[in-house]
Amino acid sequence: MQVKSRHHLRGDEIRRIETTIERSLGVALDADSYERVDFDDSDTDLVLVDGDPFIAYFEQSVSSEEDHTELSPFLTVRGANAYPPQQHVVTVDTGAISFVSDGADVMRPGIAAVDDGIESGDLVAISEESHGKILAIGRARVSSDDLLGDSGKVIDSLHHVGDELYQVTL
Repeated sequence: MQVKSRHHLRGDEIRRIETTIERSLGVALDADSYERVDFDDSDTDLVLVDGDPFIAYFEQSVSSEEDHTELSPFLTVRGANAYPPQQHVVTVDTGAISFVSDGADVMRPGIAAVDDGIESGDLVAISEESHGKILAIGRARVSSDDLLGDSGKVIDSLHHVGDELYQVTL
C-alpha cells in the first residue's frame, strides 16, 4: 500500500473516533496523537494511534435500509490486540483458527462463544479461545441469538491477520 498523504486529526474527529470505539467495543483509547493515512492504491482509510495502525474505517449500516451506510472507525486486528475489546467479540474454537486467520468467513460450527447485543450488520472482533488473541474483524450477518448453531456462514471477514492492512508499516 503506497502512502498518498498523512495528516494529524482535529480534536472533534479524535473525539468522534474515541466515542465510537468506546461505544462499540467498550475500549477507552489512551493516545497522544492520531494521524489519518490515505493510500494511492487502496480505498482503506487508516488512523495511526501514536504511530501504530490501530484504527481503520469500515462500512457500517446506519439505518435499517441496506443501502444507507457510512464509514465507521473500528479497531484493526493490531489495534484490538493492543486494546482488547470488551464487547462485540465472537470467539472461535481451535479448529477454526487457521481458516479465520487466512481470511475465511466464520461458520456457526466454529464459534465457541458470543457476546450479547450483536445485531445483524454490526462489526465484530473475532478472537481465538485459547489465548484470546484477535484474529480478524468481521461483519455479523445475524444477531447474537443466531450466531451459534450447526451450519451456515454467519460472519463476513473484512480484515485478518496477515492481510494487506495487517502488514502496513509506516
